[in-house]
Amino acid sequence: MTAALDDPAFWAGDHVETELARLRLESPVYWYEAGRFWLLTRHADVLAVSKDPATFCSSKGVLMADRDRTVAAADSILYVDPPVHSRYRKLVSTGFTARRVASLEEQVRRLACEVLDAIDPDVELDMVESIAAPLPLLVIAELLGVPASDRDQFRVWSDAVMEAASQITDENALLALELMDYFTTALQERTDTPRDDLLSVLVSAEVDGDRLTLGEQLGFCMTLLVAGNETTRSAISGGLVALADQAEQRSRLVGDSTLMSAAVEEVLRWVTPIAAMARTATADVVIGDEKIAAGDYVVMAYLSANRDEAVFGAGAASFDISRSANPHLTFGIGEHFCLGASLARLETRVLLEELLSRWPSYEIRKPGERIPSTLMRQRRDVRAVMSP
Repeated sequence: MTAALDDPAFWAGDHVETELARLRLESPVYWYEAGRFWLLTRHADVLAVSKDPATFCSSKGVLMADRDRTVAAADSILYVDPPVHSRYRKLVSTGFTARRVASLEEQVRRLACEVLDAIDPDVELDMVESIAAPLPLLVIAELLGVPASDRDQFRVWSDAVMEAASQITDENALLALELMDYFTTALQERTDTPRDDLLSVLVSAEVDGDRLTLGEQLGFCMTLLVAGNETTRSAISGGLVALADQAEQRSRLVGDSTLMSAAVEEVLRWVTPIAAMARTATADVVIGDEKIAAGDYVVMAYLSANRDEAVFGAGAASFDISRSANPHLTFGIGEHFCLGASLARLETRVLLEELLSRWPSYEIRKPGERIPSTLMRQRRDVRAVMSP
């Protein structure tokens, strides 16, 4: 019997990887009747769908929950298909070029050190709350131009938006509206008095000679905040747990800095912050041995693709910081490849470098639990002592 694939608890459970591995072997293109969608578990199939936006569009939904609601391009660039998507993407891509991100390293390292300086290494702490969450939030807040006084509230809003992606409640919907109101006011301020930040870029940007509507600007704001914050938090917290679990590999990393780049990629593969996203077939098509009908919803399980033995070998289910070939799909691929990939890599690397240089033998006392979600793979309540 197949698990409830659209249940947030399934994706947070202990058996999710075992179940996905079984589907990958027995039924890699699986019709889940209860949720009315196909689940793709093989790397090759996820890759093919991601690189064919003409046959598999984003405009009818990208989240499991989207199949039950109407989405609009203004909600997020995630819902925009080519060729319009490429024009929208250019609006903010200048803020995330490799050169621009490389120039942020000093700033990211300063913020990472500030976060770690605030830690008492002899007192048990929650690694998510004290380390993994603050750094990416501080970085994206600075890029957006959010003042320091508002950043604690930003964390509350961002968490609510992510929660609503799996299940909308009155509480998280209200918090999401508060965030929209905040951004609306901030965007108006940038219209009157531009600054050197991404919000100012949005209010002055044009697509085919037309300025973005307020709704489109807000969609960008929500996407940038969540994509630049929540996913990196997941990578950092999950990576710290994995390195503690694999103490021998952690010791190798501490003793050989040349392994850091490969280690970051393995953390991204292993954690897979975004568990799954969806597309809609625009025409009848065959994937594997299955006939997909036009209009069918297709869910791409990145978590499964990143464990595919056909790509990552017999050790696909193992954490290996020296993995040489690592074509993970953590950032997606194709037109919707994550704009913030370089920034996420930078933040993860810098945080690991700074933390391991101070506390190479930190001790995880409680690995915490995963937060139920059909989108994000996040941990909470990861208890640790940095100086055991």
